[in-house]
Amino acid sequence: MSLTKRVPKIQPYVIKTSKIQGKGAFATRLIRKGARIAEYLGERISHEEGDRRYDDDKMKRHHTFLFVVNKKIVIDAGVDGNDARFINHSCDPNCEAVIEDRRVFIDALRTIRPGDELAYDYQYDRDDATGWGKEADAQYPCHCGAEKCRGTILLPEKKKRKPRKKVKRG
Repeated sequence: MSLTKRVPKIQPYVIKTSKIQGKGAFATRLIRKGARIAEYLGERISHEEGDRRYDDDKMKRHHTFLFVVNKKIVIDAGVDGNDARFINHSCDPNCEAVIEDRRVFIDALRTIRPGDELAYDYQYDRDDATGWGKEADAQYPCHCGAEKCRGTILLPEKKKRKPRKKVKRG
């Protein structure tokens, strides 16, 4: 018997208009904490191909269905993808993305009630291309409405550490 979680055969959510962003996924039944909700599917491409397809600097606003799997693979759910691509970002998510064996799954972080919108923290990396600060945050805005919304789908900025005072010993 396999101990791995299985994706449900009957989709436990429906796609409809979202207050967060465009379309969203909404629970159609109670989803228990830890349940595997969906697999994020789409064409598996290189990072270079993803950058070619979706140039943020040339887009009016950031919008892709890309999911980074590892240093070599990105899933483009805009090509041969499924409805998991409509699960929106939230700074206070009820789901999480789990990468297992180069596959991406969406699991429930807590029990989700019927009618609740499914969301996970996209945690976009602030690499050299994205940068830091208000300009980067503005390019990747968040509209989740969470009490502690950080205003961006980017990872929080790293807090600068205060230098430690040297203590003379002896």
